[in-house]
Order: sequence, then C-alpha cells, then structure tokens
Amino acid sequence: MTCATMTWPLVLVLVLLCIRDSASLFLPDSSELRKLLSRYGEEAEQKGTSNTAGNRTRRAILWSDREEILQLHNKLRGGVYPTASNMEYMIWDDELERSATQWAEECQWDHGPQDLLMSIGQNLAVHWGRYRSPAFHVQSWYDEVKDYTYPYPHECNPWCPERCSGPMCTHYTQLVWATTNRVGCAVHVCPRMNVWGEIWENSVYLVCNYSPKGNWIGEAPYQHGRPCSQCPPSYGGGCRNNLCYKEIEDMNEVEKPQVPLPPRTTARPKTIAPKKPVSRPSSPKNPNPRTTYNCPANCVHKKGKVWGTVTYDVQSSICRAAIHHGVIDNNGGLIDISRMDKLPFFVRSTKNGIESLSKYKAGNAFTVARVKEMTADCYTTVAEICPYKEPNSHCPRVFCPENCKAQPSYWSPVIGNKIYTDNSSICKAAIHAGVIKPNGGFVDVLPLDKRKSYTGVLKNGIQSERYCSTGILEITIIPDNYV
Repeated sequence: MTCATMTWPLVLVLVLLCIRDSASLFLPDSSELRKLLSRYGEEAEQKGTSNTAGNRTRRAILWSDREEILQLHNKLRGGVYPTASNMEYMIWDDELERSATQWAEECQWDHGPQDLLMSIGQNLAVHWGRYRSPAFHVQSWYDEVKDYTYPYPHECNPWCPERCSGPMCTHYTQLVWATTNRVGCAVHVCPRMNVWGEIWENSVYLVCNYSPKGNWIGEAPYQHGRPCSQCPPSYGGGCRNNLCYKEIEDMNEVEKPQVPLPPRTTARPKTIAPKKPVSRPSSPKNPNPRTTYNCPANCVHKKGKVWGTVTYDVQSSICRAAIHHGVIDNNGGLIDISRMDKLPFFVRSTKNGIESLSKYKAGNAFTVARVKEMTADCYTTVAEICPYKEPNSHCPRVFCPENCKAQPSYWSPVIGNKIYTDNSSICKAAIHAGVIKPNGGFVDVLPLDKRKSYTGVLKNGIQSERYCSTGILEITIIPDNYV
C-alpha cells in the first residue's frame, strides 16, 4: 500500500500517516473464528435496538480487550530503549474510541476519515482465520522497532533523520510517541473487506486512534534521558513505571464495567449476633517482598530464558533479566528482586545483548533493581535512612564500621530480639542478631509495620532492651565477605 503525500499551505510539518498490515491467512470457517465472531458479531443484531433509560451505550470493544490494549501500550512505552525522559502515561479516551468505531464500521482498508487525520494519529490492523487478540496486533506494531534506529540529539540539526531499514516503522513511532497520552480503539467484524485487491470475508478490523497525534516529520518520538527527568510541569513530578504520571481521581486508565445495585427491600434486616473474635498470631505486613541476590559473571551467554520487559515472569532467569533491564552487566553483581502480583501477559524485547520472550498468559512477576549502598556509623537507625511506608520500603545496603559493640546503649540502643524497633542502632542490632562480627560488615534491613511488644535478650555480648515502639526492622543476614 502506498502513502499519499498531501501539500498544505502554511503547514510547516506534515504528519506521516502510513500503515503496515497484519494479516493471518487461515480458513475462515475455523472454530477459532467462530468463537471470535460470537464475541464481536452481536453488534449487527443489536443495531437498531434502542437502549432503555439508564442503560449504558453499547461499546465496540470488550472491556477486557480495552484493558489489555492500554496496559500493553504503557508497558511498551515504559520499556523503550534508549530510555525516554519525557514519555507520558497513556489513558483510554471514549471520544477516540467512538471515532475509531465509526471508521471501523466503514470496513475500508485505509486511514480515515480524512477530515479527522489532521488532528489524530491512527494505527490499523486486520486479520481473518485464527483468533488474534488485539494485543497481538499492538505487539506487532511495536515489533517494528527492530527496523528503527533512534536519532540522538546530536544527529538532529535541526531536523532528525528518518532511519527505518524495514518496510514500515510508523506504527512503532506512533505507539511510543512521548506526547501522545490518549488512545481509543475499536474492533469490528467486516462481512466483506477489500484488502490489497482481495476480498476477505468475516475479517476482524482493529482501529486505534491516538491524541495528540505523533509521527511528525523531522522529530524524534521521544527525548532520551533518565526516565521522568523531563516530564511536563502539569504532571507535578509524578512518575510511574518510567512514565510521567499524574495522580488524580478522574484519571481512569480504563472505565470499569458498572455492576447494578441490588433492589431495595423494606423487609427488616436479619439480626446476626456478633461472633467472638478469634485470636490469630500476627505476622509482619510485606506484600511485595524484596530479596537481594548476587549474580555471577558471564550470564549473557547462558541458556536461561527471560520472559517480559521491565517486569518479568517468575520463571525467568533472575540474572539474565537483570542484565536485560540494565541493572548489571556481564560482570555480575548484587541486585534487588521485588515480587509482584500476577500480571496478564509479558512482552518481548531485545536489550543489552539479551532477547526476552513474550507470554500471553497470566503469571506471577518480579522486578529487578540496583542495590544501593551507604556507609553508616554506630548510631544510624532505620528511622533516619528509610522509615516504614505502606506498602513497603526499600532500604539501602548498610556498611557498618568496627567497634560498634563498645558504644554505650544511651547513644546506640538495641531494643528487641531478631525484630528490633526502628530507633535501634542498625550496626549494634546486627551484632546482637549475629549478622556481622564486631569488626563490621554489610547489613540488609527491612522496615516493617509496628508491633505491640519487643523482648530484651543478652546475645553476642550485647544486652537488648524490652520496649514498645512505633516501628520495627528486620535484619537479613549478609556476611561481611559476601561481595
């Protein structure tokens, strides 16, 4: 398909609107297609049926597909390489969805409508036969990155060169255009659609509209630099997963389906006698546990597989994921691993010599980060360097000096046993717990929520105190010769 060039007076920059089509040629009467048609084909039957008052307007795309499209967009945008300093968080836009719906229902394999293309960006995809989720096409748009070379600032004088070694890169550049922060998509089943001169029956047409539009000729899709270091002032310094993010109540990523309220009843509610509370042992709150791990050298050429980008499937090689994310290089080193809740999918990319795989199946996840280190004195406490915060806090790795055992308890108290108050001396508590020797060493600490009481015990030549406080810390054993 060719791209038409339009000349407009007084217009300094043109938007490049091109398309590369995603097509899968399979028999149109397959069971997968019948399943797909049952999902999206109902709209033809519903046309002409008026909605009753209070009912929601019929949508042209399933809520689960909208959520998957949006999550994948933000995951891919947050994981671009080289890193972006001004990449904005993307949200769903109902108006863009409506305009995408109107164009998808035209069943024309071309960009449109023309009067709208001057104000929005647009990506298209179509397939027939085997079922393809919308996320499959979003990933195929992003995969054009393999043919794209990012123009660094010194190459833009004043216009950036367009370097695409493949048939098309504009799907990728629109998807990762930093200032594009809204998307709306629609899926429509076209009974007969002309695709490159061939008639496709029951083809599934995906239209995604973007605003503000991207793909401006002579500009890079984003600015390179430390993530969130050049966000627009309107974001107030907010950052989420390497994306400029604004914490406001009405910034819904995807509109949640409304659940109808149960009808009111005038019957007297049934009286239920209160149950006697059951005493259960309390446990520290730590929803996203962190683990420090020491990676060996030469992991780049190992065979361990990696699934995901930025966030990784728990079946991935930890050290190869850390190299892929840029936390360490092939020489190895210490990394922090944080467990996460289950994610619906993982996307592939190639970074730092390691190619990760995609997995469109829900699974538990983890992230990797560099281990921060700091030198403490015998009086340093967790309350000073990393006080407890919900849901959890990450503390730097602390190096303790020698001779902290001899410091008076008035200046460096130790309160508790194994679990200590956050105003205890980190280094003396580590000696008390047997984590390090009196000659010092490295210590890992983990802030936890408060508990009711702390016991005092004589251990390793240090008498700890019994006390009640507002916070606790837990010492993780890291020998002084660990590194």
